[in-house]
Amino acid sequence: MSRIGKAPVAIPAGVEVKLDGHTLTVKGPKGQLVREFHPDMIIEIEDNEVIVKRPSENKEHKSLHGLTRALIANMVTGVNSGFEKVLEISGVGYRAEKKGNKLVMNLGYSHPVEMEDPEGVETVCDGQTKVIVKGISKEAVGAHAANIRAKRLPEPYKGHGVKYADEHIRRKVGKTG
Repeated sequence: MSRIGKAPVAIPAGVEVKLDGHTLTVKGPKGQLVREFHPDMIIEIEDNEVIVKRPSENKEHKSLHGLTRALIANMVTGVNSGFEKVLEISGVGYRAEKKGNKLVMNLGYSHPVEMEDPEGVETVCDGQTKVIVKGISKEAVGAHAANIRAKRLPEPYKGHGVKYADEHIRRKVGKTG
């Protein structure tokens, strides 16, 4: 039995979960998320908990079991408290600012890099070197944060670039004279 898949997902107060066939709708104080799951997975709502069961010990069903439960848990957490990723910008002249719906970053290129916030995701600048990506969908927040980081990956010699706040950059020694 999957250790992750067999654990029930608790539904906190203020969160409403509806199941329509294989489509799960989760409403909460922060918003609403809808996702369609694999038709083989058995999803049940009992006593303020969502329980995921698998029909067989098939390898595909085993892998889908834990995935389905984890996705449901992320949906419940997202509509209740939301997700955020913190990015740090380091380098001489590297900075970020918010202009309306766009994040404008100077990352050492000849032009400023502009990125528009996708639907359901919001970016906030905390100073000039800290960017916080917030949203209710863990998948969308992670993807947008990865796209921002990809505009200037941190380099290993001086550490300049965009990195996650909890990321450690493995540094290299420069050339010796």
